Amino acid sequence: MRITTFFFALFAIATTAVSAQSISEHTLGLRLGDSDGFGAEISYQKSIGRTNRAEFNLGWRDSREYDAFKLAGVYQWVHNIDGGFNWYYGVGGGLGNSDYEPIPDRDRDDGLFVFAAGNLGIEYDFDIPLLISLDIRPEIGLVGFNEFDNDFLFDIALGLRYQF
Repeated sequence: MRITTFFFALFAIATTAVSAQSISEHTLGLRLGDSDGFGAEISYQKSIGRTNRAEFNLGWRDSREYDAFKLAGVYQWVHNIDGGFNWYYGVGGGLGNSDYEPIPDRDRDDGLFVFAAGNLGIEYDFDIPLLISLDIRPEIGLVGFNEFDNDFLFDIALGLRYQF
């Protein structure tokens, strides 16, 4: 009887640990932040398997030197830390359109840009259908990317998403 109880308890703990690592089928919310100025993105995540997901963000950026809108997509791998805490990383890219403020002695092109992106973050999955995250998405310009004159940008943001 003790052996049966022991294996039942072990099975229950293992099942709980495995289910704690699963991610939501869908999330929808906001991703707020930027590296220079203010940015807001509508963010959607779709699970692909138990520990992978795709994230799509459509947003607007406003800084001292430019205004832009962009669409970004990232494929993410999600790993459980403990309880509701997860960490994740991913790769992806996107495109957008920029409108630069005229600055003397600087030649900047407005228009379309294309970028590659990485992603690294931490999130907390509440017992209610709320997911909060803090992440960094470094972006490297591929075509028409003039952020800070060097084709590289750190995009730091806070995410608030509803899970369904």
